[in-house]
Amino acid sequence: MSDELKYLANLVARGKMDRRSFLGRAAVLGASALASGLLTQAARAEGPVKGGTMRVGLGGGQTTDTLDPALAASEGPNTLMAQFGEKLLEVDAKGEIVPRLATEFGSSKDAKTWTFKIREGVTFHNGKSVTAEDVVETMKRHADSTSNSAALGLMAGITKMTASGNEFIAELKDPNADFPYIMADYHLLIQPEGGRANPADGVAAGPYKVVSQQPGVRYVFEKFADYWDDTRGHANTLDVTIINDDTARIAAVQSGQVDMINRVAPKVAELVASMKTVAVKSVPSRGHYVLVMRTNAKPFDNNDLRLALKYAIDRQSLLDRVLLGHGTLGNDVPINKFYPFFADDLEQRTYDPDKASFHFKKSGHDGPILIETSEVAFPGAVDACQLFQQSAAAANIPLEIKRIPGDGYWSDVWNKRPFCASYWNGRPTQDMVYSTIYTSGAAWNESAYSNPEFDKTVVLARGELDAGKRVDLYRKLALTIRDEGGTIVPMFSNFIDAVGQNVAGWTDDPNAPLMNALAPVKCWLTNV
Repeated sequence: MSDELKYLANLVARGKMDRRSFLGRAAVLGASALASGLLTQAARAEGPVKGGTMRVGLGGGQTTDTLDPALAASEGPNTLMAQFGEKLLEVDAKGEIVPRLATEFGSSKDAKTWTFKIREGVTFHNGKSVTAEDVVETMKRHADSTSNSAALGLMAGITKMTASGNEFIAELKDPNADFPYIMADYHLLIQPEGGRANPADGVAAGPYKVVSQQPGVRYVFEKFADYWDDTRGHANTLDVTIINDDTARIAAVQSGQVDMINRVAPKVAELVASMKTVAVKSVPSRGHYVLVMRTNAKPFDNNDLRLALKYAIDRQSLLDRVLLGHGTLGNDVPINKFYPFFADDLEQRTYDPDKASFHFKKSGHDGPILIETSEVAFPGAVDACQLFQQSAAAANIPLEIKRIPGDGYWSDVWNKRPFCASYWNGRPTQDMVYSTIYTSGAAWNESAYSNPEFDKTVVLARGELDAGKRVDLYRKLALTIRDEGGTIVPMFSNFIDAVGQNVAGWTDDPNAPLMNALAPVKCWLTNV
């Protein structure tokens, strides 16, 4: 009897029999109890099942969020972008470039002129065909300072962008061996006419189109019937609910109210993993938690004060007590082993109250130091600051903590206040990290760090085609940020997500949480 049911379940998984017919046949055979389990097993084994509503409980959303790709600045909107948008290229779980709206790409010998062939037969959600002209307009919008695009720093090296037939051509001021990775940046979703008319309406070329959006509350998407890639978008509908409270988010996936969640706090990951109805996905990554001092604001314009705070933090304690093993030690450098030109010979900075006290006295600062934080900054951010406060006290550095409500933290505190907690999911290349976060004038230069020599070295490393020389240049950049920058990098984090037992198709991806934000479009439901 079980062999027959297995055969029928496999027919359902391949789309040859509907679920209702299968369950009816199981009832005739007197095996209804066995049927559901077999159906789930077969669906997982045979491949994607189409249909149903994939429900996502998403932490990291705010009422101030927008669907304008240029302004995506935190995990909530970053995840939403992947549901309705498409880029020219994508970075896979191995860190390799794969084609999306561009089917082919290549460069001149000097890596200064890049050509991308645009996929034909693709349409936007409004029915308009995707063209090379749309690509040009999209890139020009992100290169325009008035758009306030977070990708502006990445686009700065482009001197000319043109369309020729179905090709997009970018000419660069300086060589850039990593330019395809820029075209894979999650902000650069291709939109009709660049999205200039209404960039926040969610019209793009992705697997789902926007039905409704309530920022900070709920988003509903439905499968785009004319989507070009049948390996994505298996559910008929995506229902994304913003659930910023950690306990509520976990309860939602445990009860089956939602099918997947992000941001499982490390301190409860083991407990969640013990739940029979939930699978925890802890994925080592480029993601890192940071405490950021704005170097143009007093008292953090003094490097001795910055060094004092870097020596005053007990990284091992934070790793053990905040991440509980779901991560690795940081070294005040935003790069780890997942990057191809990582310098693994840098001496590990350790907790040293004596050095911290020395630099604090040398700085001449007198009085407490205020750090602002919130649980939305990263899981365990408040606990991390409290541990920092304790270790700093041993060096006679008075640290005061101000806890900020989650809603509005990314718009009112981050990138504005002198000292606050933050996080980064990382980027595919060192150049994208340094260009986005540390070069002078970059929109997301959260530490306001400015060093002309550093900027010059970033450009040199970007255009260097010799791998050995690139390692040396990136080592120099790492040392500069570690010893002079305004960013404390105490730890690299695993991405910890959780899915219900009815979700299949999961694969680990170190690029960003929820399979690089693609879990809702790559995974499928086995209980449809």
